[in-house]
This record gives sequence, structure tokens and C-alpha cells, in this order.
Amino acid sequence: MLKIRNKYINIKLLTYLLLFMLISVLIINSSMIYLPKHLGNLALKQLYWYLIGFLVIFMYLFIFNSNYRYSFLFYLFNISLLIILLLVGTPINGSKCWLILPGIGSIQPSEFMKISLIISLSKVLSKYKGKNYKDEMILLLKVIFISLLPILLTFLEPDTGAIFIYFIIIGSILFISSLRKRWFIFILVFILILVGSFMYLYFYKQDLFITIFGSNLFYRINRLLDWKNGTGMQLENSLVSIGSSGILGHGYMKTPIYFPESGTDFIFAVYASNFGLIGSMILFILFILFDKCLIDISKKTNNITNKYIIIGTLGMLIYQQVQNIGMTLGILPITGITLPFISYGGSSLLSYFIIIAIIFKISSDNKRLIN
Repeated sequence: MLKIRNKYINIKLLTYLLLFMLISVLIINSSMIYLPKHLGNLALKQLYWYLIGFLVIFMYLFIFNSNYRYSFLFYLFNISLLIILLLVGTPINGSKCWLILPGIGSIQPSEFMKISLIISLSKVLSKYKGKNYKDEMILLLKVIFISLLPILLTFLEPDTGAIFIYFIIIGSILFISSLRKRWFIFILVFILILVGSFMYLYFYKQDLFITIFGSNLFYRINRLLDWKNGTGMQLENSLVSIGSSGILGHGYMKTPIYFPESGTDFIFAVYASNFGLIGSMILFILFILFDKCLIDISKKTNNITNKYIIIGTLGMLIYQQVQNIGMTLGILPITGITLPFISYGGSSLLSYFIIIAIIFKISSDNKRLIN
């Protein structure tokens, strides 16, 4: 810990972020050899967003407190962005996921909605003190109320990957809450019945499925499930690029083959092709150490809201790490989920830094209370 003006900076966590920045900028620069020139220097833009992210950390650490007083306003603000997005957003590849702001560029509201969901659910669940069915039902209704609106709005964009992350956040926080575990059995059975009925219509009553849900949703489900066939230029080229990299890789800036979204969704394929098995193992270890650092901070806090926030963040990050790498290897569906702190994206990176800034504050408060 580094102490500055009665604030403690978690040097270990800061070091991991600096390493992520180095890897991200280098590998995005490598991915640019196949990207259109009109996109500009994405590596330089990523560095710019990283610097803004570090500024967010230090501003939150030294200026703001940790009572989350304005979390509900932040939630409403992000809900408003999702509504505005549906009304005036520009469709890209059939989805309204990006809001174009003059003079600023494009932002992805669902990225910030994830952070709102983590904080809002953590606050609500931390206040739960009841132990009877009535109190638990009221709590679950609050969770549903907070979660349902962003899920529906994001579904309408559509952004399937973000919806999966919402459910991971909800499940992670609920699982460590004081809610009795019998409710999880009930929820699991309900989800299985719901998903089973949905998939029955999809596989065996396709005309009825399209009549009820529309052809657009049918196409989205079909594309999501088609990953098992290993088809599509993205996946095929990704597998060739990774599979041919060997122990040490083809070398920096020597990605052997083109695939779309090389700087975002398929950034791991670029990294693995450049640095091979050894480089990939180093990145895996770095992710594990980073996640462990968050777990260690969670163990040291006595504030239940802070503990929920860290666990919700951890669930989100681990899922994205596994999902992104898994889809580039062809073992998980392609859902358009980026690799945290590595893939290019101002919105996603800034959203990560907002929640990491809160965790830096939690770590600092832990150290100050111990002293």
C-alpha cells in the first residue's frame, strides 16, 4: 500500500492495471494491420481511455466517499440512456447498441448499466435483515424490479452478450447474500421450465415461435447456437490463427490471417497468434492474479455492501474472461463479449475503471480502519 494524504493506494491492483494497459495497447496496435485506415489509431485511442480511467480512480479515491448516495440517480441515468438509444440510436449490424454523441463519439450504454446494476443490487441486498418468507419475497421483488427494466431494454437493442452479463451479476450477488438457498432451487426450476419451453418452441414449433417472438429473435438464437458447427469466417480464421501459433507464436505484428473484430471481440486470437502458448499462459496467470486480488480485498472488508459490489464485479469479469477466450477457441458461443481491460473500447474500459475505482476506495478504507 502507498499512502498519500491519508489515502492508501493498492499498489498490487495498480500494477495489474498497468500491465493490462501495456498488453492492450500493444496487441490492439498489432490488430490494426488488417483494420481499415479510417478507424484511426485505435492503440493511441485505447491509451487515451486508459489515462482517463486512471484519472477516474484517483479522483474517486481522493474526492468522493463510499456511501453510494447517488447510486439510484446513476441507475436512472443509465436507464434513460438505454431508452434514448432505442429511440434515436443508429443501427449497426442490425443492433442499436451505440449512442453517437456529437464531439465525443460513440458510447455503449449497456456497459455502464452493468455497473449500475452491481451497485444498486448490492445496496438493496445489504439492507435485507428479514428471515421469513414475506421479507424474502419483498426482497426478490425489489431485485426483479431493479433488474427487469435494463434486461428488457437491452433485449430490444438487441445485445445478447450484455444480457448474459446482467444475469451473471444478479446470480453472483444473490448467491452470497443472506437469502435462504431454497429460493435458488425454486428459481433454478423456474428458469429450467421457462428455457425448456422456449427451446421446445424453437426446435419443434418454429412457425409458432416466429409468430410469437418474431423472425429477428429466431435468427439471433440460430446464430448463437450455430457455434457448435465451427462455421463462420471469424471462428475459422481465429482457430487457424491460434492453432498455428505454436509455443512462442508468429511474432509481434505478424498475425497470419484476417478476421473481423480483431481489436475487440477476437482480440485474444491476435494475442495468441503473436505470442503463442507461452504468452497465452502468462495472460491467463495475470487474469488469475488480478481476480485473486479482488477476492483478497473482499475478504478484508466488513461492509456488506462493499463485499457484494466486489463479488458482483468479480462474477462479471470472470464470466467475460472465460466467455471471450472460450468463443475464440470455438468451445463457447460467439456472443460479442469483449475481453476485460484488453479489448478496444472506450465505453467498456471506462465502465471497468468506474467500478475498479470503487474497489480502490474500498481497499483504502480497509487499510485505514486497520491502522
